[in-house]
Amino acid sequence: MKNSDFILIVDDNPTNLSVLSQALKGTGFPVRVAEDGESAIELVQHKLPALILLDVQMPGIDGFETCQKLKANPLTQNIPIIFMTALADTENKVKGFSLGAVDYIPKPFEQAEVIARVRMHLQLKQLTDDLEQRVKERTAALEQAQLQLVQQEKLSMLGQLVAGVAHEINNPISCITNNIHPAQEYVAELSQIMQLCQQHHSQLPHAIQDAISQADLEFILEDLLKLLKSMQVSTERIKDISVSLRNFVRADTSVKVEFDVHEGLDSTLLILRHRLKALGQRPEIQILKRYASLPKVECYPGQLNQVFMNILANAIDALEDVWQQGKQVNKSLEINICTEMSSPAYVKICISDNGIGMTDEVRQRIFDCLFTTKAVGKGTGLGLAIAHQIVVEKHGGSIHVNSTLNQGTEFAILLPVKEQYESELSR
Repeated sequence: MKNSDFILIVDDNPTNLSVLSQALKGTGFPVRVAEDGESAIELVQHKLPALILLDVQMPGIDGFETCQKLKANPLTQNIPIIFMTALADTENKVKGFSLGAVDYIPKPFEQAEVIARVRMHLQLKQLTDDLEQRVKERTAALEQAQLQLVQQEKLSMLGQLVAGVAHEINNPISCITNNIHPAQEYVAELSQIMQLCQQHHSQLPHAIQDAISQADLEFILEDLLKLLKSMQVSTERIKDISVSLRNFVRADTSVKVEFDVHEGLDSTLLILRHRLKALGQRPEIQILKRYASLPKVECYPGQLNQVFMNILANAIDALEDVWQQGKQVNKSLEINICTEMSSPAYVKICISDNGIGMTDEVRQRIFDCLFTTKAVGKGTGLGLAIAHQIVVEKHGGSIHVNSTLNQGTEFAILLPVKEQYESELSR
């Protein structure tokens, strides 16, 4: 029993109170007393005893009613209660046990028996508390393991999928890219030939003269070069997307590598670009970037990109929600991304939106495993919990959220630049 714990004796007989108090104090147990049920209930509201010795027959509310009230209160329901009574019949014993008592001490009582029963039930209570604590710790460990498994599985599946798509895109795009330049040279040569044909138009066979007359040859030659240029720009764009996909799910080594967080943010935005475009009456979501000059961060890039993806995707969801509810009709939909050096050792990434925002209750639980405010099938409640684990546990950083309902939300991520700073953060 802890030094701060005590045994509460409740009895309307001053003699019983005195005898029991002296016996228990002589054994080293701290003791407090109450002469009726009302006083006992009031006392335990201020300080919880480790165990209660409760007389059954008392004026006012008797021991049974006192026990019933204590067991009905979540604050006091787990306190062991031992009844003291001269009513030794089976019916009264059954009633007491049904109300939640753990034992009976018959009157007149033997001091040695009382001490032995008190000591035994205190030990049982301690064992129960220890077991509950171990269950909580194991449950937390299982939830943590679940998060890690989900994170690894998501990264693995996403990596395989995106890497496969990027590879399949890369092959035909490389073919087109490599052939555009020779095609431009061929068109230039054909253009020279056609220009010569136009200069000697009267000397050509009539069939060719008619074909040249019917076609707007000058426009065709000019527009063909523009088409090839447009194709070249488009293929370069697709190559950039392919590179961004590979960067987003780049395989992490067993150790951290240097990584440009701006590259990770831009790759993530490129992947989410289709969700940023205007949709129906909903305007385009504007991305406002304010990047500072940052050093590269030692990290696991794939995992860090997953954090950016979860936060940015949630920001887009919040902006879509606020638009659907008609609360942002006269304002633009914006996501602001700001980076800066928080100190010589840490970089700070802030991602904010002017979306639906959160209540204080939601904000306090936003990183809890399996907590989500989204409709069934639209959210698992794992995204931000995994993001928190990646930033805090895998990188020794911190992640905080500030939000105001109907005004917007900001996530602030703090990351150590070098691995050596993680030990400083954990001190």
